[in-house]
Amino acid sequence: MTKIAVPRILAPLLAGATYARLLHLLVGWISMGVILLIYPGTYGLTLSRIVAEAVVTDCVLLVLVALIPAARRAEGVQARLLLVPDCEADIAADPSGSWADRWRTALWLVGRVALGSAVGMATVLGLTDGAHLLTGTQGPRYLLLLPVALLGYGWLVVGVGRLQLAMAVRLLGPSPAERLAEAELRAERLLERNRLARELHDSIGHALTVTVLQAGAAREVGDAAFVAKALEVIEETGRQAMEDLERTLVLLRESPEGAATEHPGVDQLPALFDIARAAGSPVEALVDLSEGKLPGVLSRESYRIVQEGVTNALKYAPGEPVSIRIAVRGGQLELRCANAMSAAGGVAVRNPAAGARKGGKGLRGIRERATLLGGEATAGASRDGSEEWVLHVRLPLRLGS
Repeated sequence: MTKIAVPRILAPLLAGATYARLLHLLVGWISMGVILLIYPGTYGLTLSRIVAEAVVTDCVLLVLVALIPAARRAEGVQARLLLVPDCEADIAADPSGSWADRWRTALWLVGRVALGSAVGMATVLGLTDGAHLLTGTQGPRYLLLLPVALLGYGWLVVGVGRLQLAMAVRLLGPSPAERLAEAELRAERLLERNRLARELHDSIGHALTVTVLQAGAAREVGDAAFVAKALEVIEETGRQAMEDLERTLVLLRESPEGAATEHPGVDQLPALFDIARAAGSPVEALVDLSEGKLPGVLSRESYRIVQEGVTNALKYAPGEPVSIRIAVRGGQLELRCANAMSAAGGVAVRNPAAGARKGGKGLRGIRERATLLGGEATAGASRDGSEEWVLHVRLPLRLGS
C-alpha cells in the first residue's frame, strides 16, 4: 500500500494529539463560560467589566478547588489522556501531598483556563469570520483568505497545545520529594534483586557442588551403602535448592506471598554442616551466640556467607577438614571458615595468590554482603604457616554502625 507524503507544515495539523489537546483547551474555556453565566452574569455590564469579573471570580474558585488534594489527581489523569494520548510524559496522577503541590495545581488550573479561553474566543471569532467569507458578504476575493485562516488557526491550536503540555509537565509533574522517593524505591528494588541473585548463586552453587562430589564419590567407591547415602544427600540437597529457587521466584514476582517467605538463618547451619559431612569433608563447628539472638538480616546473611565458605571448601579441597567458628566479640559477629589446602583443589601452598578462589564470584559476593552490612571480609592462605585457606568476616551487630 502506497503511503501518501504529507507536507511537514501540515503533519501536526493531521495528528490526533492536536485535536485531543484542542478538546482539553475547550473544556477549560467552557468551565469559565459557565461560571461567567452563573455569577456575576452579563446583564448591564460592559465588556471590560465582564472580563474583569470573570477573571477574578474564576481565579478565586480555581484556587479553592486546587486546595482539594484529589484535584491534582483529576487534572493529572485528564492531562495524560488528552495532552499526551500517544506518548509518555512525566505527569503525576497522585493527590497533592503538600502545600507546594496545591499551589502548583492552582497555577495549572488558572493557566489552563486562561489558555483555553483564548483558544475558545479564537474559535468563535474564526467560525464567525469563516461564515462571512463563505457567504460572500465580504466579497469573493476574500475567499482566498479562508485557507490561510484555517492554517493559522490550526497552528495556533498546535502551539498552545504544546505550551499547555509543557505547563502540565512543569506544574503537575512529580515534586522533588516525589522524585527522590521514586529514586530511592528504584535503588531499593535494584539492591533487593542483586541480593536475590547472590542468594540464588550461593544456593544453587552449593547444591551443584555437593551433587557433583557425591555422584563422583559414589561412582568411584561402588559400595551399595555408600551409594544409597550419596543418593540421599543428593536428594536432600536438590530439595533445598528447589525450595530456595521457588522462594526467590516468589520474591521476583513481587507477589503478596513474598513478604511472608522465610529465609534460612544461622539456626539452619547444622543441616548445612551435615550435608558437608555426608559429602566426605569432616566439619568441626563452634557456634557461640550466647549474647542473644541475631537480627533477621544478620542471621540470613551469615548463613549465606557460611554456605559459600563451605561450598568453596568442598569444591577446591574435597575431603579436607573444615573448621567453622561463629562468635560475638566486642559488639561484632565474627565468622571464620578454614580448610586445609590440597593440590587437588588447585590451590598452591607456596603461592596463595595463584589460587582459583581469589577472583571467584562467590568471594566477591561475600565481600559485597559484608560491605552492605557495614563489615569487612578477607579470604586467603593463612599467615601462621598452617597451610589453610581462611575466610574471615566481621559484621557489626548494630546495622549501620
